[in-house]
Amino acid sequence: MMLHVRGLPFRWIEIDILKGESRTPEFLKLNPNGRVPLLVFPDGRMLAESNAMLLHLGEGSAWLPADPFLRAKVYEWLFFEQYSHEPYIATVRFWVKEAGKAEEKKQEIRERMPRGYAALGVMERTLAGADFLVGERPTLADVALYAYTHVAPDGGYSLDEYPGIRRWLGRFAALPEFVPMPFYG
Repeated sequence: MMLHVRGLPFRWIEIDILKGESRTPEFLKLNPNGRVPLLVFPDGRMLAESNAMLLHLGEGSAWLPADPFLRAKVYEWLFFEQYSHEPYIATVRFWVKEAGKAEEKKQEIRERMPRGYAALGVMERTLAGADFLVGERPTLADVALYAYTHVAPDGGYSLDEYPGIRRWLGRFAALPEFVPMPFYG
């Protein structure tokens, strides 16, 4: 989405992690961590980690506030996404929808669900009284958290008890800048 928003040309290359394509010697030369996404720049430089990419692509735009405190609040939500949201919501979704391991991972899923709901609760408390996570307009915090929140039901999470989140999902998807992307993993 941020590549579209910034008007940067790009080529999407699909990597199938279930087939081990991120663990090939060729891919590991690009990203020794063997993970996606990976952003490769025309000059050959590479940037891994989705939130690092968002921060780089958002630099100098309204998606990353100039005000130091608001910028720090965006960072706060980005750290929240990585440590309190993604490990529970995205991982459970991956096991259930992408890897087909719902039965095999049943106990781990049961253990992670309460922490995923806790993360949704944190978001709900903010979004119950605000249109976006930081300030008056959408920021990189919204981009990062929209990604797995909008597909949380794929992992068995119900958003029924989160009206603020549901309204926010609708507002975000209705933005003129919004571009739905292929969603994998």
